[in-house]
Amino acid sequence: MTEVAFEAAMHRIRQGDKSGLQEIYEAYIGLIYSIVKDVVQNRESAEDITSDFFIKLWDKADYYKSGMGHKTWMTTIARNMAIDYLRKYRKEEANELLDEIEPEVLAGREAEGDSPVEQEVIADITIQEALSRLKENERQIMNMKILGEMTFQEIAQSLSVPIGTVTWRYQSAVKKLRRCGYGTGF
Repeated sequence: MTEVAFEAAMHRIRQGDKSGLQEIYEAYIGLIYSIVKDVVQNRESAEDITSDFFIKLWDKADYYKSGMGHKTWMTTIARNMAIDYLRKYRKEEANELLDEIEPEVLAGREAEGDSPVEQEVIADITIQEALSRLKENERQIMNMKILGEMTFQEIAQSLSVPIGTVTWRYQSAVKKLRRCGYGTGF
């Protein structure tokens, strides 16, 4: 599809004409699906996100600016949707994992012979409380590194700080979490 044909289809979408969306869908379903699948590595999720992409395209048609390069614009949206899905999915997965691990950690503490008072104190410390002990910039780096699966270099670029600062803050956060009984896998 040429830029002119894409812009004409987008104009029709803005006018409420579904034929514009159908034309774009037929031309780009394969491209959008392959981009999303490369990111999420799951057929069913890629199909869902691809469907959501075309709904979003309909809803966000007013945001397209002529001459921007429609393929780049669409692939950027699709890739970002896939990344957002992964971040949400991994966050939910991490929370479920923490819910499963936390009782095991606490049971391990009981087996080590902690007194009932110590057991109660340890039981009161949740991962949220442990994370609340971190500085905001440490928490942000932990989220980007673990949930976002970003490298230290990517985090440094994203936050516009030196890589040494990122690694130092990450190590500081890990030490704090370990003192709270979390984080042997960081």
